[in-house]
Amino acid sequence: MLQRLKVVKVPTDELAYQNCAVVSPQILAGFTHIDVVTGPARHHIFTLKTDPTLKTDSIAFAVPQRKWGQLSLGDEVEVRPINLPHCIVAITFSVDFNNKKGETPEPLNSDAMARELSMQFRGRAFSKGELLVFKFADDKGKTHILSLIVKSIEGIQGVSDQKPQMVDCAKMLPDSGITFDKEEGASINLIGKSKGKSAYRSIINPDWDFSKLGVGGLDKEFTDIFRRAFASRVYPPEFIEQLGMKHVRGILLYGPPGTGKTLMARQIGKMLNAREPKIVNGPQILDKYVGESEANIRKLFAEAEEEQKRCGANSGLHIIIFDEIDAICKQRGSMAGSSSVHDTVVNQLLSKMDGVEQLNNVLVIGMTNRRDMIDEALLRPGRLELQMEINLPDEFGRLQILKIHTARMREYEKLDKDVDLPVLATKTKNFSGAEIEGLVRAAQSSAMNRLVKPGGKELIDPDAVEKLSIKMGDFEHALENDVKPAFGCAEDKLARFLREGMVIWGQELSHVLATGALMVETARTARSTVRCCLAGGSQTGKSALAAQIALNSGFPFVKVVSCLDMIGYSESAKCQIMKKSFDDAMRSPLSILFLDDIEELIDYCAIGPRFSNLVLRTITALLKQDPPPGHHLLVLATSSDRSFLHEFGFTKLFGRVIDVPMLSQSDHVLAVAEQSDLITLTPHETTEMVTRLDDLFLATLKGVGIKTLIGYLGAAGKCDEGHKVGELVSQLEQLALGLY
Repeated sequence: MLQRLKVVKVPTDELAYQNCAVVSPQILAGFTHIDVVTGPARHHIFTLKTDPTLKTDSIAFAVPQRKWGQLSLGDEVEVRPINLPHCIVAITFSVDFNNKKGETPEPLNSDAMARELSMQFRGRAFSKGELLVFKFADDKGKTHILSLIVKSIEGIQGVSDQKPQMVDCAKMLPDSGITFDKEEGASINLIGKSKGKSAYRSIINPDWDFSKLGVGGLDKEFTDIFRRAFASRVYPPEFIEQLGMKHVRGILLYGPPGTGKTLMARQIGKMLNAREPKIVNGPQILDKYVGESEANIRKLFAEAEEEQKRCGANSGLHIIIFDEIDAICKQRGSMAGSSSVHDTVVNQLLSKMDGVEQLNNVLVIGMTNRRDMIDEALLRPGRLELQMEINLPDEFGRLQILKIHTARMREYEKLDKDVDLPVLATKTKNFSGAEIEGLVRAAQSSAMNRLVKPGGKELIDPDAVEKLSIKMGDFEHALENDVKPAFGCAEDKLARFLREGMVIWGQELSHVLATGALMVETARTARSTVRCCLAGGSQTGKSALAAQIALNSGFPFVKVVSCLDMIGYSESAKCQIMKKSFDDAMRSPLSILFLDDIEELIDYCAIGPRFSNLVLRTITALLKQDPPPGHHLLVLATSSDRSFLHEFGFTKLFGRVIDVPMLSQSDHVLAVAEQSDLITLTPHETTEMVTRLDDLFLATLKGVGIKTLIGYLGAAGKCDEGHKVGELVSQLEQLALGLY
C-alpha cells in the first residue's frame, strides 16, 4: 500500500514535540509505523500520528525530522506501512540544550529524564542517528527543551531469550533501558544513574613528544607531576565524580635559578590539551590604584568560573602560570608599614583557588626560588599542594641537556668528532641547565673567534666559515675561563687564603691535613652532616689549611662564609645569609661549607663578653640539620680560641676539633725559610739562626704562627748580609715579650 504524499509543517507545537510523522485520519488507518522513502536508497521509519486539519495528500514533519530525513517543504515522498519486529532493550541518546537561550548551569537528573522520555514515547519507533526534540520539566517545575540524537540501539525480536543485538530501528517499551550521553562541547550538566560516559577530550595532547620538549634532566620531576596533577584528569569526568575526587589545582615549582622551572611550566602548557595558558609575571598583578590588584586576580579566573557554571564537570582545563609568584604572595603581615596590598592579593588568590565557590577546572602553576617567602596558606592541600623542587641536574641529566643544546650542531655537522659529551657531563658538576646552555654558547663563541682576523679589511675568512666546527678544546676553554657554576667550588675565595702558598713545615702540619682528608672521606658516605673545626692560635694558618682541605677534596660545591661578606649587615640579614648558604649546600650531592672564623661570625668580643645570640642560635640550629638522602655535607670551621668553642658548646657540636699547632722549634722555622724563598742565608747564618732560635724557644718564646713568621722572614730578607738573622731573632724576641 504505497502512497505519495507532500511534505508540510506540523499543525501544532504539541505535535512537534511528538517527533512523529503526522497524516490525515482518513489515510493509513490502523497503521502505527511507516517507512518514508526520501531518496534513492534512503528511507526513514517514523511512528505515525493523525490530525484532522491535514489534507489527505499531505504528511507533516517537524524541523528535526525534516533535518534528519533531508526533506524540504513541498517535497513528495513515498510512504508505506511497516511492522517493526524488534523491541528496544537499551537505547543511548546524546543530549544537549536545543536552544542556547535555554541553557542552564544547574544539573539535570538523568533518571527523571529517562522516566519522562519513556512515558512520552512509549511504543514509538526510534532509528539510529535520528534527531529528536524532548520537552522535560525538572523537579523545580522549570521546562527544558532538549535536543537528542539516537547513538545506539540494542534490541531483541519479539519476546525471546536470545541475547540482545545492535539494531538500526526498534520500538520503545515501558521497561526499555535509557542512557543519556553528553557529547564533547555540550553545555548540559547531567547527574544520576542514567547518565552515560560523556565524551571528553584527552587531557594529554596527542602530538606531545617528551623528547622534543627541550627539557633535560627533569624526567623524574615530570613523572611526579603527571602522577599527582594529571593522572586524574585522564579519566572520564563521571568516574572522577564516582570517586568524589577533586583534581590538583596548584603546582609550585621552586629551586635554584637556572634549573628549568619556567621552561618546565611552559612545556606543561604545550603538553596538555587545554586552553592557551595565561602566563603572568608576579609584579604585573600589582597596581597603584586601590582594589585593582585584586581585580587583576579575579580577571585571571573569570573564564574558568564562567565555563565551570556552564559545563560543570566537563569544563576544559584552564592553566594560569605565575612567574616569580613570591612577588605577590609574601607572608601576610610581613610587610610592615605598607598598605597591605600584598595581603589582600594573597587573600583574593586563596579564595579563588579554594574558597567558598571552588573551581575544579583550573591549574595554577607558580614558580619561585624563594619558597620560604610564600604565605603558608597557599601551600596547603587544595591550593599549591604539589610542591616540586627543581634541583641541579645529575650527570645523566646534564648529558641530556648537552644533547639538547648541541642537537642542531650535530644535525648540520658543526660539532667536531672529538667532542665527548659524556666527558663534558662529568666535568660540569653542579652546573644548572641555564649554565650548561651558557657553556655551549661560550664554546661556540670561542670557535668563531678563531676565524676573526683583527686589523684586516675582511674580519672573517669566508672560505673557512663553512668548515668551522666546535671542538672539545673550545668547551674546555669555556669551562676554564668563561662559565663558572653558581653552585660550584669557590676557587677564587679559596685562592685568597692560599696566596702565600702552603708550606709544610713539619709532621704536625701533615697530620692536620691528613685528619682533614679523613673527614672528607667520611663525609663522602656519611648520611648525616660531618662537622669539623680547626682550632689554634692567631696567625697559625687555620683558614689556609681549611682551604687546602677543601681544594684537595674535589667536592663540586664549596661555599665560603666569612665575616668579610657580612660587613654592615644586620643580625637578621646575617641569619638569612647563613640559612641560604646551608640551603645551597644541601642541594649539591657533595658539599663543603667553610665557616671562617666562627667567633667573628657571631660578633664575639672577649671584652664583656658580647656576641649576637640570634646569629649564634641560627648557626647552632643549622649545624644540627642533616642533608637530604643521597646528599653529603662537610662543615669546616675555624676558630682562634678553644675556650670559646667550649664555652659556647661548639666542642660538642663539632664531631672533630683539630688543633693547629704553632711553630715551636728551630727546625720548623728553617723549613719555612727554605720553602718560602723569602730569605737567603749562608751556611754560617743558618747555623747561627738555629742556635739562637733554640735558645729563644727554650727560654721565652712559646711558639709563633706561620703567617706571623712569614711576615718576619720577608722583612729580614730585605736586610743586608750579616743582619738578617739578627733582625729575625729581634722580632721574635719582641713577640715573646708581648710587644707585638
